Amino acid sequence: MEIAIAIVKILGGFAVLVWGAERFVHGAAATAKNLGVSTLVIGLTIVGFGTSAPEILVSVMAALNGNPGIAVGNALGSNITNIGLVLGSTALIFPLVISSRLLKREFPILLATMGLGLFLLWDNELSRLDGAILLGTLVLLTLWLVRQGMTQPSSEPLTAEMENEIPKMPLSRAILWTVLGLVLLLISSHFLVDGAVTLATMFGVSDMIIGLTIIAVGTSLPELAASLMSAFKKEPDMAIGNVIGSNMFNLLAVLGIPGLLSPITLEDHAISRDYSAMLMLTVLLFIFAYGFRGPGRINRLEGGVMLAGYIAYMVVLYFSIHS
Repeated sequence: MEIAIAIVKILGGFAVLVWGAERFVHGAAATAKNLGVSTLVIGLTIVGFGTSAPEILVSVMAALNGNPGIAVGNALGSNITNIGLVLGSTALIFPLVISSRLLKREFPILLATMGLGLFLLWDNELSRLDGAILLGTLVLLTLWLVRQGMTQPSSEPLTAEMENEIPKMPLSRAILWTVLGLVLLLISSHFLVDGAVTLATMFGVSDMIIGLTIIAVGTSLPELAASLMSAFKKEPDMAIGNVIGSNMFNLLAVLGIPGLLSPITLEDHAISRDYSAMLMLTVLLFIFAYGFRGPGRINRLEGGVMLAGYIAYMVVLYFSIHS
C-alpha cells in the first residue's frame, strides 16, 4: 500500500507539474508581452527559466526536506536527459537544422558553464559559496541574454519562431495563469519529492539515483514536449534553444539555489560518472550542432548517437545500483 501511494504521488505530481509548468510559462510570457518586452528577450529569459521551473521547484523542495541528493541528481540528470533523450529522440524523428547566430553564441557559453560547475564541484562539495557563485553567474548570464535579445536584428530566425509560441491573452488572464501555474508547481513538487523519497527508502537506493532517473525524466517532460512540437512545426532553432537554455538554467539555478539553502556533500560517483556523462553529451551536441562552416545540423544518425549515449548511461547506472 505504501508503494502504491508513493507511485500515485509521483505520477500525480508529474502530471500536475507538467501542466503547471506550461501554464506558468504561457502566463509569464504573455504578461511580459503585454508589458512591451521584446519577443526574443521573452524567449531567451522567461521561457528559458520557465521550462526549468519544474527542476528548480523540485530541487528547492528536496533541499528544504533534507534530501539534497535529489536536488543534485535532478540538475545533472535533467541535463543528461535533455540532450540524450529529448534532443536525441527529436532529431531521430525530425532532423534539425540550426540557422540562428544567437544559438551559436550560446553553445560556448553552455560549455563554459559546464566548466564552472565542474571547477566548483571538483571537491565533491556544493557549499553556500558555490551556490552564490552559480546564482551570481545566472544573473550575469540573464543580463547578457537580455542585451543580446534587445540588439538582435528582426531577421534573427529565433524571433519569428518565438513569436508563434507566445500566446496572446489579456494581461489579467496572463497574470492569473502565472500565479496559478506557480502554485501548482509548488504543490506538485512537494508530492513528487515525498513520493520519490518513499520509493528510494523502500528500495534501498540513494536520493541521488532517484534524482538522476525518475525525477530527471519527469521534470524534462516539458522540454521533450516543447522540442518535439517545435520540430514538428519546423522550428528547429526553438527545439535546440529550449534545451540549451534549460541546461544553463539547470546548472546555475537548480544547483545554485539548493546549494545556498543547504550545503551538499556529493556522492562518490557524482563527478566521475554523472558530471562526466553530462559533459560528454554536451560536447557531442556542440560538435554535431554548431556548424563550423555554415548552418548547424543534427541528422538522424547523430540523434541516434546521442540517444544511444543516454541509454548507455542508464545501463551504467543500473549496474552501479546492483553492483
